[in-house]
Amino acid sequence: MTSDTREPAAPTLQPRNTPARVSFWSAASGIGLIVAVVVTPMFWLPYGSHYTFALLMLGAVAVPAGHLGRRRGKRPDARDRGLALFGIVTGWLLILVSLLVFVVFTGTLAALGLLFGTLD
Repeated sequence: MTSDTREPAAPTLQPRNTPARVSFWSAASGIGLIVAVVVTPMFWLPYGSHYTFALLMLGAVAVPAGHLGRRRGKRPDARDRGLALFGIVTGWLLILVSLLVFVVFTGTLAALGLLFGTLD
């Protein structure tokens, strides 16, 4: 009497694509920061440089992590390729917005300096 009792196989979990998730959350945090600036513009004047720097850093994290997540997503058992693509696109947009804000702010200061410097 032999009984054929096999233990059920452990469920196979797909490995997490951690870089894709890091990219997604970094990009989502950047979007949240932009929304926070729009909702509370009174904080922009004293802390504008901090917001701009944070946008640049969040974008700088989202882009390489997104590319790494897309690369890891090519494996047959991988997932979260869409999150990685979202992080790449949004990360580049965050970098573009932060550079645009920097150029506009610097140009405005230069124009005000020229305007008030010539009124003497």
